[in-house]
Amino acid sequence: MKDDGAPRLGFLGATDSVTGSRYLIEHEGRRILVDCGLFQGYKKLRERNRAPLPVAPASVDAVVLTHAHLDHSGYIPALVKQGFRGPVHSTSGTADLCSLLLPDSGHLQEEEAETSRLRGSSRHASPQPLYTARDAVDSLAHFRPHAFREPLDLGGGIEAEFVPAGHILGAAQVRLTIRPGAGERPLTVHFTGDLGRNDDPLMNPPAPLEPARVLVTESTYGDRAHPQEDPAEALGEVVRRVAKRNGVVVIAAFAVGRAETLMLHLARLRRSNRIPDVPVYLNSPMAVDATDLYQKYPEEHRISEREFREMYALPCMVREADDSRLLNLRGGPMVIISASGMLTGGRVLHHLEAYGDDPRNAIILTGYQAGGTRGASLLGGATSLRIYGRDVPIRAEVVSIQSLSAHADADAILHWMGACPRRPEMVYVTHGEVNASDTLRRRIQHELGWRARVPEHLERVDLDEPR
Repeated sequence: MKDDGAPRLGFLGATDSVTGSRYLIEHEGRRILVDCGLFQGYKKLRERNRAPLPVAPASVDAVVLTHAHLDHSGYIPALVKQGFRGPVHSTSGTADLCSLLLPDSGHLQEEEAETSRLRGSSRHASPQPLYTARDAVDSLAHFRPHAFREPLDLGGGIEAEFVPAGHILGAAQVRLTIRPGAGERPLTVHFTGDLGRNDDPLMNPPAPLEPARVLVTESTYGDRAHPQEDPAEALGEVVRRVAKRNGVVVIAAFAVGRAETLMLHLARLRRSNRIPDVPVYLNSPMAVDATDLYQKYPEEHRISEREFREMYALPCMVREADDSRLLNLRGGPMVIISASGMLTGGRVLHHLEAYGDDPRNAIILTGYQAGGTRGASLLGGATSLRIYGRDVPIRAEVVSIQSLSAHADADAILHWMGACPRRPEMVYVTHGEVNASDTLRRRIQHELGWRARVPEHLERVDLDEPR
Protein backbone atom coordinates (compact mmCIF):
# COMPACT_ATOMS: atom_id res chain seq x y z
CA MET A 1 0.00 0.00 0.00
CA LYS A 2 1.22 3.49 -0.81
CA ASP A 3 2.34 5.82 1.96
CA ASP A 4 0.30 9.01 2.43
CA GLY A 5 1.26 12.24 4.13
CA ALA A 6 4.41 14.33 3.88
CA PRO A 7 6.41 14.27 0.66
CA ARG A 8 9.36 11.88 0.81
CA LEU A 9 12.39 11.14 -1.32
CA GLY A 10 13.81 7.62 -1.50
CA PHE A 11 17.28 6.81 -2.85
CA LEU A 12 16.85 3.49 -4.64
CA GLY A 13 20.12 3.72 -6.56
CA ALA A 14 23.20 5.81 -7.41
CA THR A 15 23.98 6.41 -3.74
CA ASP A 16 27.13 4.33 -3.33
CA SER A 17 28.01 4.03 -7.00
CA VAL A 18 28.00 5.96 -10.26
CA THR A 19 25.29 3.73 -11.77
CA GLY A 20 21.71 2.62 -11.11
CA SER A 21 20.13 6.07 -10.94
CA ARG A 22 16.69 5.70 -9.29
CA TYR A 23 14.94 8.23 -7.03
CA LEU A 24 11.45 7.73 -5.63
CA ILE A 25 9.17 10.66 -4.82
CA GLU A 26 6.14 9.80 -2.65
CA HIS A 27 3.40 12.30 -1.91
CA GLU A 28 -0.31 11.97 -1.08
CA GLY A 29 -0.51 8.42 -2.38
CA ARG A 30 1.47 9.12 -5.59
CA ARG A 31 4.77 7.47 -6.48
CA ILE A 32 7.03 9.04 -9.09
CA LEU A 33 10.32 7.42 -10.08
CA VAL A 34 12.95 9.87 -11.32
CA ASP A 35 15.27 7.80 -13.51
CA CYS A 36 15.13 4.04 -13.80
CA GLY A 37 18.69 2.93 -14.47
CA LEU A 38 20.73 -0.24 -14.56
CA PHE A 39 23.44 -0.96 -12.02
CA GLN A 40 26.79 -1.61 -13.71
CA GLY A 41 30.33 -2.41 -12.64
CA TYR A 42 31.02 -4.52 -9.55
CA LYS A 43 29.14 -7.80 -9.33
CA LYS A 44 27.50 -6.86 -6.04
CA LEU A 45 26.05 -3.81 -7.79
CA ARG A 46 24.95 -5.71 -10.90
CA GLU A 47 23.14 -8.19 -8.67
CA ARG A 48 20.83 -5.35 -7.57
CA ASN A 49 19.32 -5.47 -11.06
CA ARG A 50 17.92 -8.91 -10.17
CA ALA A 51 16.69 -7.87 -6.72
CA PRO A 52 13.04 -6.84 -6.31
CA LEU A 53 12.42 -3.11 -6.41
CA PRO A 54 11.73 -1.86 -2.83
CA VAL A 55 8.21 -0.89 -3.97
CA ALA A 56 5.92 -2.88 -6.25
CA PRO A 57 6.43 -1.75 -9.87
CA ALA A 58 2.65 -1.67 -10.34
CA SER A 59 2.43 0.91 -7.54
CA VAL A 60 4.65 3.41 -9.38
CA ASP A 61 2.45 5.99 -11.11
CA ALA A 62 5.02 7.44 -13.52
CA VAL A 63 8.69 7.53 -14.44
CA VAL A 64 10.47 10.79 -15.27
CA LEU A 65 13.79 10.36 -17.12
CA THR A 66 16.70 12.77 -17.09
CA HIS A 67 18.33 11.18 -20.14
CA ALA A 68 18.82 8.01 -22.16
CA HIS A 69 22.09 6.49 -20.92
CA LEU A 70 21.45 3.01 -19.57
CA ASP A 71 22.53 3.79 -16.02
CA HIS A 72 19.52 6.15 -16.01
CA SER A 73 17.03 4.40 -18.33
CA GLY A 74 18.12 0.77 -18.71
CA TYR A 75 15.83 -0.76 -16.06
CA ILE A 76 12.61 0.47 -17.70
CA PRO A 77 11.95 -2.76 -19.68
CA ALA A 78 12.38 -4.78 -16.46
CA LEU A 79 10.04 -2.41 -14.61
CA VAL A 80 7.36 -2.85 -17.29
CA LYS A 81 7.94 -6.61 -17.36
CA GLN A 82 7.31 -6.66 -13.59
CA GLY A 83 3.99 -4.83 -13.75
CA PHE A 84 4.55 -1.08 -14.23
CA ARG A 85 1.70 0.33 -16.31
CA GLY A 86 2.21 4.09 -16.12
CA PRO A 87 3.77 6.63 -18.49
CA VAL A 88 7.50 7.28 -18.92
CA HIS A 89 7.99 11.02 -19.33
CA SER A 90 11.11 12.34 -21.07
CA THR A 91 12.27 14.92 -23.57
CA SER A 92 11.72 14.10 -27.23
CA GLY A 93 15.44 13.51 -27.77
CA THR A 94 15.59 11.10 -24.84
CA ALA A 95 12.57 9.17 -26.12
CA ASP A 96 14.17 8.85 -29.57
CA LEU A 97 17.48 7.68 -28.11
CA CYS A 98 15.78 5.19 -25.78
CA SER A 99 14.11 3.65 -28.84
CA LEU A 100 17.67 2.74 -29.89
CA LEU A 101 19.37 2.02 -26.57
CA LEU A 102 16.77 -0.12 -24.82
CA PRO A 103 16.24 -2.72 -27.59
CA ASP A 104 20.00 -2.85 -28.09
CA SER A 105 20.45 -3.44 -24.35
CA GLY A 106 17.96 -6.30 -24.48
CA HIS A 107 19.68 -7.77 -27.55
CA LEU A 108 23.10 -7.61 -25.87
CA GLN A 109 21.74 -9.29 -22.75
CA GLU A 110 20.28 -12.09 -24.85
CA GLU A 111 23.54 -12.44 -26.75
CA GLU A 112 25.65 -12.51 -23.59
CA ALA A 113 23.37 -15.07 -21.96
CA GLU A 114 23.59 -17.31 -25.02
CA THR A 115 27.38 -16.91 -25.26
CA SER A 116 27.72 -17.76 -21.56
CA ARG A 117 25.55 -20.84 -22.07
CA LEU A 118 27.56 -22.06 -25.07
CA ARG A 119 30.92 -21.45 -23.37
CA GLY A 120 29.76 -22.75 -20.00
CA SER A 121 31.00 -19.57 -18.34
CA SER A 122 27.92 -19.03 -16.15
CA ARG A 123 27.14 -20.71 -12.85
CA HIS A 124 23.61 -21.16 -14.21
CA ALA A 125 22.87 -24.05 -16.55
CA SER A 126 20.59 -21.84 -18.61
CA PRO A 127 21.50 -18.16 -18.02
CA GLN A 128 18.67 -15.74 -18.76
CA PRO A 129 18.77 -12.04 -19.68
CA LEU A 130 17.20 -9.52 -17.33
CA TYR A 131 14.98 -8.64 -20.27
CA THR A 132 14.91 -9.31 -23.99
CA ALA A 133 14.91 -7.03 -27.02
CA ARG A 134 11.18 -7.77 -27.36
CA ASP A 135 10.60 -6.68 -23.75
CA ALA A 136 12.44 -3.45 -24.50
CA VAL A 137 10.44 -2.74 -27.63
CA ASP A 138 7.22 -3.35 -25.68
CA SER A 139 8.31 -0.86 -23.01
CA LEU A 140 8.66 1.94 -25.58
CA ALA A 141 4.86 2.19 -25.80
CA HIS A 142 4.94 3.78 -22.32
CA PHE A 143 7.06 6.77 -23.42
CA ARG A 144 5.50 10.25 -23.50
CA PRO A 145 7.87 12.81 -25.08
CA HIS A 146 7.88 16.50 -24.05
CA ALA A 147 9.65 19.69 -25.01
CA PHE A 148 12.13 21.40 -22.70
CA ARG A 149 10.42 23.85 -20.32
CA GLU A 150 6.99 22.35 -21.02
CA PRO A 151 4.92 22.19 -17.77
CA LEU A 152 4.02 18.60 -16.94
CA ASP A 153 1.26 17.68 -14.48
CA LEU A 154 2.03 14.33 -12.82
CA GLY A 155 -1.09 14.38 -10.64
CA GLY A 156 -1.46 14.60 -6.88
CA GLY A 157 -0.07 18.14 -6.76
CA ILE A 158 3.23 17.16 -8.42
CA GLU A 159 4.50 19.04 -11.47
CA ALA A 160 7.66 18.50 -13.51
CA GLU A 161 9.78 20.49 -15.94
CA PHE A 162 12.70 19.43 -18.15
CA VAL A 163 15.60 21.90 -18.16
CA PRO A 164 18.56 21.54 -20.59
CA ALA A 165 21.52 19.71 -19.04
CA GLY A 166 23.91 19.46 -22.00
CA HIS A 167 25.75 16.12 -21.70
CA ILE A 168 24.00 14.23 -24.56
CA LEU A 169 21.05 14.72 -26.88
CA GLY A 170 17.85 15.20 -24.90
CA ALA A 171 19.58 15.28 -21.51
CA ALA A 172 17.66 17.24 -18.90
CA GLN A 173 17.76 18.49 -15.39
CA VAL A 174 14.42 17.66 -13.78
CA ARG A 175 12.59 20.13 -11.55
CA LEU A 176 9.75 18.64 -9.52
CA THR A 177 7.37 21.03 -7.76
CA ILE A 178 5.22 19.52 -5.03
CA ARG A 179 2.19 21.51 -3.90
CA PRO A 180 1.20 20.16 -0.45
CA GLY A 181 -2.12 21.95 -0.14
CA ALA A 182 -3.93 25.27 0.02
CA GLY A 183 -1.92 27.92 1.77
CA GLU A 184 1.24 25.79 2.01
CA ARG A 185 4.47 26.75 0.31
CA PRO A 186 5.34 24.70 -2.81
CA LEU A 187 8.40 22.49 -2.47
CA THR A 188 10.83 22.23 -5.41
CA VAL A 189 13.27 19.34 -5.79
CA HIS A 190 15.89 19.81 -8.50
CA PHE A 191 17.70 16.79 -10.01
CA THR A 192 20.82 17.58 -12.02
CA GLY A 193 20.78 14.31 -13.97
CA ASP A 194 24.18 14.12 -15.65
CA LEU A 195 25.40 17.69 -15.98
CA GLY A 196 27.24 18.60 -19.18
CA ARG A 197 30.24 20.87 -19.73
CA ASN A 198 30.37 24.52 -20.75
CA ASP A 199 33.24 23.74 -23.14
CA ASP A 200 31.80 20.58 -24.69
CA PRO A 201 32.59 20.60 -28.44
CA LEU A 202 29.33 18.84 -29.27
CA MET A 203 26.55 19.88 -26.85
CA ASN A 204 25.27 23.24 -25.66
CA PRO A 205 26.09 24.07 -22.00
CA PRO A 206 23.69 23.22 -19.15
CA ALA A 207 21.10 25.79 -18.15
CA PRO A 208 21.84 27.69 -14.91
CA LEU A 209 20.57 26.34 -11.60
CA GLU A 210 17.36 28.00 -10.47
CA PRO A 211 16.42 28.21 -6.76
CA ALA A 212 15.09 25.00 -5.20
CA ARG A 213 14.57 23.83 -1.63
CA VAL A 214 16.32 20.50 -2.31
CA LEU A 215 19.06 19.77 -4.84
CA VAL A 216 20.04 16.23 -5.84
CA THR A 217 23.35 16.40 -7.69
CA GLU A 218 25.51 13.94 -9.56
CA SER A 219 29.18 13.63 -8.52
CA THR A 220 30.76 11.48 -11.24
CA TYR A 221 33.87 13.68 -11.28
CA GLY A 222 33.35 15.05 -7.79
CA ASP A 223 36.94 14.39 -6.71
CA ARG A 224 38.82 15.62 -9.78
CA ALA A 225 39.22 18.21 -12.52
CA HIS A 226 39.39 17.40 -16.19
CA PRO A 227 42.87 17.56 -17.75
CA GLN A 228 43.62 20.79 -19.59
CA GLU A 229 44.85 18.90 -22.66
CA ASP A 230 43.32 19.40 -26.08
CA PRO A 231 41.34 16.17 -26.60
CA ALA A 232 41.64 16.39 -30.38
CA GLU A 233 45.41 16.67 -30.19
CA ALA A 234 45.63 13.83 -27.65
CA LEU A 235 43.54 11.66 -29.98
CA GLY A 236 45.60 12.67 -33.00
CA GLU A 237 48.87 11.76 -31.26
CA VAL A 238 47.66 8.21 -30.63
CA VAL A 239 46.39 7.74 -34.19
CA ARG A 240 49.64 9.04 -35.69
CA ARG A 241 51.78 6.90 -33.39
CA VAL A 242 49.86 3.67 -33.96
CA ALA A 243 49.51 4.21 -37.73
CA LYS A 244 53.32 4.45 -38.02
CA ARG A 245 53.63 0.92 -36.63
CA ASN A 246 50.73 -0.37 -38.79
CA GLY A 247 48.62 -0.96 -35.71
CA VAL A 248 44.91 -0.83 -34.94
CA VAL A 249 43.38 1.84 -32.71
CA VAL A 250 40.35 0.44 -30.88
CA ILE A 251 38.34 3.27 -29.33
CA ALA A 252 35.84 2.22 -26.68
CA ALA A 253 33.05 4.77 -26.95
CA PHE A 254 29.61 5.27 -25.51
CA ALA A 255 27.39 4.94 -28.57
CA VAL A 256 25.41 8.05 -27.71
CA GLY A 257 27.36 11.28 -27.37
CA ARG A 258 30.93 10.03 -27.24
CA ALA A 259 30.93 8.38 -30.68
CA GLU A 260 29.67 11.62 -32.23
CA THR A 261 32.31 13.67 -30.41
CA LEU A 262 35.05 11.32 -31.61
CA MET A 263 33.84 11.52 -35.20
CA LEU A 264 33.81 15.32 -34.93
CA HIS A 265 37.41 15.41 -33.64
CA LEU A 266 38.65 12.88 -36.21
CA ALA A 267 36.98 14.78 -39.06
CA ARG A 268 38.65 18.01 -37.93
CA LEU A 269 42.01 16.25 -37.59
CA ARG A 270 41.67 14.78 -41.07
CA ARG A 271 40.65 18.13 -42.58
CA SER A 272 43.75 19.79 -41.12
CA ASN A 273 46.02 16.88 -42.16
CA ARG A 274 46.96 16.16 -38.55
CA ILE A 275 46.27 12.42 -38.92
CA PRO A 276 47.13 10.11 -41.81
CA ASP A 277 44.51 8.88 -44.26
CA VAL A 278 43.85 5.55 -42.51
CA PRO A 279 40.46 3.80 -42.62
CA VAL A 280 38.04 4.71 -39.82
CA TYR A 281 35.15 2.39 -38.92
CA LEU A 282 32.17 3.24 -36.74
CA ASN A 283 31.21 -0.27 -35.65
CA SER A 284 28.01 0.32 -33.71
CA PRO A 285 24.61 0.26 -35.42
CA MET A 286 23.22 2.21 -32.49
CA ALA A 287 25.86 4.94 -32.81
CA VAL A 288 25.13 5.20 -36.53
CA ASP A 289 21.43 5.71 -35.83
CA ALA A 290 22.13 8.09 -32.93
CA THR A 291 24.27 10.27 -35.18
CA ASP A 292 21.27 10.63 -37.49
CA LEU A 293 19.20 11.85 -34.54
CA TYR A 294 21.60 14.70 -33.79
CA GLN A 295 20.57 16.23 -37.11
CA LYS A 296 16.93 16.11 -35.97
CA TYR A 297 17.65 18.40 -32.97
CA PRO A 298 20.04 21.13 -34.21
CA GLU A 299 18.99 23.49 -31.41
CA GLU A 300 20.61 21.23 -28.79
CA HIS A 301 24.16 21.08 -30.17
CA ARG A 302 26.96 23.07 -31.80
CA ILE A 303 27.63 21.08 -35.00
CA SER A 304 27.20 22.91 -38.29
CA GLU A 305 25.73 21.25 -41.38
CA ARG A 306 29.17 21.27 -43.01
CA GLU A 307 30.73 19.43 -40.11
CA PHE A 308 27.91 16.89 -40.16
CA ARG A 309 28.74 16.17 -43.78
CA GLU A 310 32.42 15.78 -42.91
CA MET A 311 31.58 13.51 -39.98
CA TYR A 312 29.48 11.27 -42.21
CA ALA A 313 32.12 11.17 -44.93
CA LEU A 314 34.89 10.11 -42.55
CA PRO A 315 34.02 6.61 -41.27
CA CYS A 316 32.71 3.47 -42.83
CA MET A 317 29.45 2.76 -41.00
CA VAL A 318 29.32 -0.89 -39.91
CA ARG A 319 25.93 -2.39 -39.17
CA GLU A 320 26.00 -6.09 -39.98
CA ALA A 321 27.56 -8.61 -37.58
CA ASP A 322 29.41 -10.32 -40.44
CA ASP A 323 31.08 -7.03 -41.38
CA SER A 324 32.00 -6.50 -37.75
CA ARG A 325 33.69 -9.91 -37.64
CA LEU A 326 35.61 -9.14 -40.83
CA LEU A 327 37.21 -6.15 -39.10
CA ASN A 328 38.91 -8.61 -36.74
CA LEU A 329 40.66 -10.18 -39.73
CA ARG A 330 41.63 -6.98 -41.50
CA GLY A 331 44.56 -5.76 -39.42
CA GLY A 332 46.09 -2.30 -39.39
CA PRO A 333 46.50 0.45 -39.90
CA MET A 334 42.92 1.45 -39.05
CA VAL A 335 40.74 3.06 -36.39
CA ILE A 336 37.68 1.29 -34.95
CA ILE A 337 35.12 3.18 -32.84
CA SER A 338 32.89 0.71 -31.01
CA ALA A 339 30.72 0.38 -27.91
CA SER A 340 30.48 -0.04 -25.02
CA GLY A 341 32.48 2.78 -23.48
CA MET A 342 33.33 0.95 -20.24
CA LEU A 343 33.92 -2.40 -22.00
CA THR A 344 30.90 -3.92 -20.28
CA GLY A 345 29.59 -5.50 -23.48
CA GLY A 346 29.05 -4.94 -27.16
CA ARG A 347 31.17 -5.42 -30.27
CA VAL A 348 34.22 -3.75 -28.76
CA LEU A 349 34.84 -6.92 -26.72
CA HIS A 350 35.35 -8.94 -29.89
CA HIS A 351 37.85 -6.34 -31.11
CA LEU A 352 39.72 -6.63 -27.81
CA GLU A 353 39.88 -10.39 -28.30
CA ALA A 354 41.29 -9.85 -31.80
CA TYR A 355 43.70 -6.97 -31.22
CA GLY A 356 44.34 -6.66 -27.47
CA ASP A 357 47.31 -9.05 -27.49
CA ASP A 358 49.44 -7.08 -30.02
CA PRO A 359 51.68 -4.26 -28.68
CA ARG A 360 51.49 -2.46 -32.04
CA ASN A 361 47.84 -1.70 -31.31
CA ALA A 362 46.21 0.76 -28.91
CA ILE A 363 43.02 0.78 -26.85
CA ILE A 364 41.61 4.22 -26.10
CA LEU A 365 39.23 4.78 -23.17
CA THR A 366 37.26 7.96 -23.68
CA GLY A 367 35.32 8.64 -20.50
CA TYR A 368 34.53 7.64 -16.95
CA GLN A 369 35.20 3.99 -16.09
CA ALA A 370 33.01 2.81 -13.22
CA GLY A 371 34.61 0.57 -10.61
CA GLY A 372 34.28 -3.11 -11.42
CA THR A 373 34.14 -2.62 -15.20
CA ARG A 374 36.74 -3.93 -17.63
CA GLY A 375 37.57 -0.33 -18.49
CA ALA A 376 38.43 0.39 -14.86
CA SER A 377 40.57 -2.75 -14.77
CA LEU A 378 42.53 -1.57 -17.81
CA LEU A 379 43.04 1.86 -16.23
CA GLY A 380 44.34 0.07 -13.15
CA GLY A 381 47.02 -1.70 -15.20
CA ALA A 382 45.38 -5.08 -15.83
CA THR A 383 47.33 -7.22 -18.30
CA SER A 384 44.38 -9.48 -19.09
CA LEU A 385 40.60 -9.14 -19.23
CA ARG A 386 37.96 -11.77 -18.59
CA ILE A 387 35.79 -11.81 -21.73
CA TYR A 388 33.07 -14.43 -22.22
CA GLY A 389 34.68 -16.78 -19.73
CA ARG A 390 38.19 -16.52 -21.18
CA ASP A 391 41.21 -14.55 -20.00
CA VAL A 392 42.31 -12.35 -22.91
CA PRO A 393 45.89 -11.03 -22.63
CA ILE A 394 46.26 -7.28 -23.15
CA ARG A 395 49.61 -6.15 -24.53
CA ALA A 396 48.25 -3.27 -26.59
CA GLU A 397 48.99 0.28 -25.51
CA VAL A 398 46.22 1.57 -23.22
CA VAL A 399 45.41 5.29 -23.40
CA SER A 400 42.84 7.20 -21.38
CA ILE A 401 41.68 10.58 -22.75
CA GLN A 402 39.65 11.93 -19.86
CA SER A 403 39.34 15.35 -21.48
CA LEU A 404 36.76 13.73 -23.79
CA SER A 405 34.33 13.34 -20.88
CA ALA A 406 30.84 14.80 -21.34
CA HIS A 407 30.39 15.34 -17.56
CA ALA A 408 31.06 18.55 -15.69
CA ASP A 409 34.00 18.14 -13.31
CA ALA A 410 34.01 19.18 -9.65
CA ASP A 411 35.09 22.78 -10.29
CA ALA A 412 32.39 23.23 -12.95
CA ILE A 413 29.67 21.77 -10.70
CA LEU A 414 30.63 24.11 -7.85
CA HIS A 415 30.70 27.12 -10.18
CA TRP A 416 27.27 26.13 -11.55
CA MET A 417 25.87 25.82 -8.04
CA GLY A 418 27.49 29.00 -6.77
CA ALA A 419 25.83 31.10 -9.48
CA CYS A 420 22.36 30.27 -8.10
CA PRO A 421 20.85 33.36 -6.40
CA ARG A 422 19.54 31.41 -3.41
CA ARG A 423 20.99 28.40 -1.60
CA PRO A 424 18.92 25.22 -1.21
CA GLU A 425 17.98 23.90 2.21
CA MET A 426 19.83 20.66 1.47
CA VAL A 427 22.03 19.15 -1.23
CA TYR A 428 22.08 15.37 -1.63
CA VAL A 429 25.25 14.23 -3.38
CA THR A 430 24.69 11.08 -5.44
CA HIS A 431 25.75 9.26 -8.61
CA GLY A 432 29.45 8.95 -7.86
CA GLU A 433 31.97 6.55 -6.41
CA VAL A 434 32.30 6.85 -2.63
CA ASN A 435 35.35 9.14 -2.64
CA ALA A 436 33.98 11.33 -5.44
CA SER A 437 30.67 11.91 -3.67
CA ASP A 438 32.22 12.63 -0.29
CA THR A 439 34.86 14.95 -1.75
CA LEU A 440 32.20 16.99 -3.53
CA ARG A 441 30.10 17.06 -0.35
CA ARG A 442 33.00 18.57 1.60
CA ARG A 443 33.65 21.20 -1.06
CA ILE A 444 29.97 22.19 -1.19
CA GLN A 445 29.98 22.65 2.58
CA HIS A 446 33.33 24.45 2.86
CA GLU A 447 33.38 26.54 -0.31
CA LEU A 448 29.69 27.41 -0.69
CA GLY A 449 28.59 27.11 2.94
CA TRP A 450 25.62 24.95 1.94
CA ARG A 451 24.22 21.96 3.83
CA ALA A 452 25.13 18.78 1.98
CA ARG A 453 25.44 15.09 2.62
CA VAL A 454 25.75 11.73 0.87
CA PRO A 455 22.62 9.60 1.42
CA GLU A 456 22.63 5.87 2.10
CA HIS A 457 21.35 3.26 -0.34
CA LEU A 458 17.56 2.81 0.12
CA GLU A 459 17.38 5.73 2.57
CA ARG A 460 14.15 7.75 2.64
CA VAL A 461 14.03 11.39 3.73
CA ASP A 462 11.18 13.74 4.62
CA LEU A 463 11.28 16.61 2.12
CA ASP A 464 9.45 18.95 4.50
CA GLU A 465 12.42 18.72 6.86
CA PRO A 466 15.39 17.55 4.75
CA ARG A 467 18.29 16.30 6.82
